[in-house]
Amino acid sequence: MRLIGPLRERDFALLWAGTLVSLLGDGIYLVALPFAVLDLDGSATDLSLVGFAWSLGIVGFLLLGGLAADRYDKRRQLLVADAVRLAAVGAIGGLSVGGVLEIWHLVVLGFVFGAGEGLSGPAMGAIVPELVPEDRLIEANALQGSLRPIALRLAGPALGGATVALLDTGGALLVDAGTFAVSIACLLAMRARVPVHEGEHEPLRAQIREAARFVRTQTWLWATLIGAGISILFFLGPVEVLLPIRIDGDLGDSAGAFGIVLAAGGIGATLGTAAIGHFGMPRKEISALYWFWGLAGFALCGYAFATAVWQLVVLSFLFGLGSGAGNPIWSTLMQVRVPATMRGRVGSLDWLVSFALTPISFGLTGPLAAAFGPAAVLVVAGLVAGGGTLTLLYVVPGLRDENGGIARATAAGLDAGPQPPMSEPMSSANVG
Repeated sequence: MRLIGPLRERDFALLWAGTLVSLLGDGIYLVALPFAVLDLDGSATDLSLVGFAWSLGIVGFLLLGGLAADRYDKRRQLLVADAVRLAAVGAIGGLSVGGVLEIWHLVVLGFVFGAGEGLSGPAMGAIVPELVPEDRLIEANALQGSLRPIALRLAGPALGGATVALLDTGGALLVDAGTFAVSIACLLAMRARVPVHEGEHEPLRAQIREAARFVRTQTWLWATLIGAGISILFFLGPVEVLLPIRIDGDLGDSAGAFGIVLAAGGIGATLGTAAIGHFGMPRKEISALYWFWGLAGFALCGYAFATAVWQLVVLSFLFGLGSGAGNPIWSTLMQVRVPATMRGRVGSLDWLVSFALTPISFGLTGPLAAAFGPAAVLVVAGLVAGGGTLTLLYVVPGLRDENGGIARATAAGLDAGPQPPMSEPMSSANVG
């Protein structure tokens, strides 16, 4: 089967296995953390504060993560990132089991956990093209894309709901910490034949300017980053804060129901990603990407009006289907079109622009929900996240002309990876 072909590459298989286990833990974390806040009689504002700290940690360390990924061993960077996250979530779990956990602990340790994610993201995006041949990148990205929703949104949340019920939130978070230990073991087993760019380096400011100039020359890249930043501003906070509140408060259900809703999104994302991996890149990849992500964003409007958990399950599935189909397209575009020596920096700029407004998203969601109600916030968020994405496709000059870029590069015999700047780039602008 084409989709599992990249697993024949030993180091990629180890990376895949370690990522699978740690993403299962992240799925547990998604369920356990909000209910850890609610167990402390926390409010929507407290959930917003914890999310704000987490996202601030990501944003604060993304540029450092990108610069390090271009200069140093990416495998070691991933090891450091996993160790940081293991320590943070292990501390939260230990404090919870000990009965001394407080909201401020979650805020501080959430920031540390986010810092680990900021270090990990650029390195993970930059290392994959160096572990598999270029002609297998779409399969590798589809495989990674299938892995993420299966573990993070399907098996992980389902396991999280069961683990919280069995071990309480503290025990569930300690299980999550153990998954990072497994990931570290897999990274240590890699042969690490990943090239490190040697030689004299320009000053950090000059390197960042070079990556920023590159991004500005790529219409499809800067437009998508701006769109993703706006979408995530309106999307992430409302979903992470208001969906648990709706399930726990409005619908009177539990962490297990929240896990089922997230799991439905994982099933949808898995199917969407697997379809792209099987059929390959769409002929008009940019237009397909925007339509997949745009339609997915409208799911938030449905979250506002759902009167039963099963309705949230259906909406989550549809969201996952659209976002999952878009993700491997985006990953492949980024990896094929970015120069190899700039993947870390451009990747960190991608994450930075995409997530720069995330702290504001979490910071505003709680107060706005208190003032106008969760339903109103969710409706506005869905209209902007979905409609804004599709509007960009048709109003940004030249954006749709970027369709078919990979096919044109292949026909011309170009290897877009190691080319000098002004070829085409990489991003995590994932509204899901």
